[in-house]
Amino acid sequence: MAVRSLTSKTRTFHSLFHSLCTSKFHSHRHPFSTLTPLNQNPPLPGLVNEISRILSDQRNPHHDLETSLNAFSSKISTNLVEQVLKRCKNLGFSAHRFFLWAKRIPGFEHSKESYHILVDILGTSRQFAILWDFLLEMRESHDFEINPEIIWLVFRSYSRANLPSDAIRAFDRMAEFGLKPSVDDLDKLLYVLCKRKHVKCAQQFFDRVKHKFEAKAKTYSILVRGWGDIGEAIEARKVFDEMLGRGCALDVLAYNSLLEALCKGGDADEAYKMFREIGSHGVEPDACSYAIFIRAYCEANNIHAVFSVLDRMRRYDLVPNVFTYNCVIKKLCKNGEVDEAYQLLQEMFGRGVSPDAWSYNTILAYHCEHSEVNRATKLISTMVKDNCLPDQHSYNMLLKLLVRVGRFERATEIWESMGETGFYPSVSTYAVMIHGLCKKKGKLEEACRYFETMIDEGIPPYASTIEMLRNRLIGFGLMDHIEILACKMERGTSSSIQELANEMRGNKTCVRSRNEETEPESE
Repeated sequence: MAVRSLTSKTRTFHSLFHSLCTSKFHSHRHPFSTLTPLNQNPPLPGLVNEISRILSDQRNPHHDLETSLNAFSSKISTNLVEQVLKRCKNLGFSAHRFFLWAKRIPGFEHSKESYHILVDILGTSRQFAILWDFLLEMRESHDFEINPEIIWLVFRSYSRANLPSDAIRAFDRMAEFGLKPSVDDLDKLLYVLCKRKHVKCAQQFFDRVKHKFEAKAKTYSILVRGWGDIGEAIEARKVFDEMLGRGCALDVLAYNSLLEALCKGGDADEAYKMFREIGSHGVEPDACSYAIFIRAYCEANNIHAVFSVLDRMRRYDLVPNVFTYNCVIKKLCKNGEVDEAYQLLQEMFGRGVSPDAWSYNTILAYHCEHSEVNRATKLISTMVKDNCLPDQHSYNMLLKLLVRVGRFERATEIWESMGETGFYPSVSTYAVMIHGLCKKKGKLEEACRYFETMIDEGIPPYASTIEMLRNRLIGFGLMDHIEILACKMERGTSSSIQELANEMRGNKTCVRSRNEETEPESE
């Protein structure tokens, strides 16, 4: 038995894991964006990985990051910089230092995309002081002309950080950078505020500045939709009526915004009444108009009404988009009507709509929940054949199922084939395997193998993964193996992994704030 072999004191972890670490597992590396300039070769994933790890490990101000980066100065290209920045979206301080270091390399110039990525990184990581200093530096150096799209990123970052007042102040500061706010800028600000449910702030700001702009139907529609998203149909109707009063030329988007607001506010009957009157105003309903009612009927679990609307769309030759189809597929699967969900998939192909990973994953989740191994694995193959590559959720669900039902060889086959589709395991995928194997008799050694490979890949494990593996090893009296794993973590190239070595030893000296996507599955 595998557990019995683990108890043998004459075998070290290095011999136990040697075959794994020198074969298929080391072929897996992390994927990167394919958006590279046509005149440049994509950077080696290993090079991107190495630089990204340095930025992660040396994120504190006292670290001599620049000296560590100097070894890569001859290999720097705009494409490489873009890929590293995209990889380090949560490392605002390090990403900024990397950007400035690359800028100082003789003959090197950042791409427009790199400036946009860095602004987004600084905003996402809430490094707002550095972000504004960077914008001021851009303005003074004239290295890059600040455009409205850059400021839009600032709007979005503040809104996501639940700082709507700061997003509004960013709008007011546009003039400092030679930008005269336009109605498009106003629309973008209102949109990001409403998207994060800051509708009241958006409405108050609009009421303050609307006399300065010629607001069109699009502007009002954003607010109508925003009020609808938070269930305030009455407020949405007020904004719509104001739009009518200002003589805005109404289009189908404006009507759709109110229809959706009414449906979300629980007044589908009023929405349908308005829907029937749209034609009399010279506006023809489009596919989105019908989709609003499909979503509302799905929410009400009225499948009969959903298919009535779909039939009507077919009569008018209107094609639902992938999001509308996905909504129906989800409801069908929730109701156990998976065969009908498959039929809808086929209809999508017939009507020129390509299913996305979400379309397949919804059905895959049903198969996994009902332990339908053959149908689940077949669906993954179908995704690849249909040019819709499985994503992290696809593989996590399938691997969890295969391990749970004891199909270990099949799980290994799936693991080995993931790289062929361009997918490389992340921390959550490793956690699925380790957690699942730890619960299975005779599979503790294999769980340890996946853990060690994860450390070799420089991927910090979840705290729950460390705890589960440690507890299983303690249960079999393998304290020496815990120490071997802890020592291996201390020798790792990632400082995050090094810091977790104490947790493997049982000394919980740090608090994990990382979002753990995969929790141990109860049995």
